[in-house]
Amino acid sequence: MHVTGHTSAGGPDDSPAGQQKAASIRDVAQAAGVSYQTVSRVINGHPNVKEDTRRRVEEAIKSLGFRRNATAFALASGVTRSVTVLTSNTVLYGYAATLQGLEEASRAAGYALGVRVVTPEDDLDRTIASAADTGGGLVVIGYDRLGAAALDRVPAHVPCAALVEAPPPGRTPERPAVWADDRVAARAATEHLLALGHETVHYVAIPASTGTRRSAAPRAEGWRQALKAAGVTPPPPCGKGWDAQAGYEAGTKLAKNPDVTAILCGNDDLALGVLRALHHAGRRVPEDISVIGFDDAPHSGFITPSLTTVRMDFHGMGRAAFGLLRAQLDTAQQESTPVPAEPALILRESSGPRTA
Repeated sequence: MHVTGHTSAGGPDDSPAGQQKAASIRDVAQAAGVSYQTVSRVINGHPNVKEDTRRRVEEAIKSLGFRRNATAFALASGVTRSVTVLTSNTVLYGYAATLQGLEEASRAAGYALGVRVVTPEDDLDRTIASAADTGGGLVVIGYDRLGAAALDRVPAHVPCAALVEAPPPGRTPERPAVWADDRVAARAATEHLLALGHETVHYVAIPASTGTRRSAAPRAEGWRQALKAAGVTPPPPCGKGWDAQAGYEAGTKLAKNPDVTAILCGNDDLALGVLRALHHAGRRVPEDISVIGFDDAPHSGFITPSLTTVRMDFHGMGRAAFGLLRAQLDTAQQESTPVPAEPALILRESSGPRTA
């Protein structure tokens, strides 16, 4: 590999025929008639550079096709411009949209982004150490049990930011973290269904990020709180996964119960499976059963019936998590961490008044 400002012991003649040697910072300095220290100040946006000097350096950079070597910059500045994301999933909407937000923010700031998918078979300590050895910081997506376990194992000296489930009231994560108050959002969605005249609301749960109780997850807690506040005993939650297949299996069971008139799903993929199961069982939505999803995945507004759901700003959460990490990696940067939008209930066709 080429490192700016360094040549191999064999000299330029060792380069393959026809391959042009990359311009170095000293080449730029010679072309602009300045010192290489001045070129460095221009590259790093130092204010104490005359305008005509800055212009000459920028013209030399453009004409030579100079590109700053990230490794050399890291050694010179103490700032490693790379970020590694640890996640257990890259396909589900919440994870994918969070990754997109992280990528957009890191690219805009000039950081390279890598993604490391962790699996139950991984040695988490070894995986984390390998990711940290890249020299940058870590962002851990801790929406699920495996991600939360990885976050717990990150050594204290490693710069790290996390995306997590909403913590219990009065508690905050030990690491800089971003979360949405989906507990409140789930409660609002449940209250909406109760206000439509449904006597109770059944819940198709996503797995909790910690422990084994599905009812301990924030969305499940919000659902349960709304029912208890209305004097309704919560029915047992169902569901054994994150995807549409898990939703279909849960929906098939719920469809057999004529008393079920309202269902809240832990995410939109589950809701998609529930809708299909209700269709196969001959239960109309929303005339017989109302369904509300969670996350506002791109498909939710285009299925039939269109899905009432809770919109989550995963893109904004990803950008905010990068901002938290960047503040640890580059203490000189003055940009404030963006604030994600609050969850919002999006009313569509799949929810309506109880008719039976």
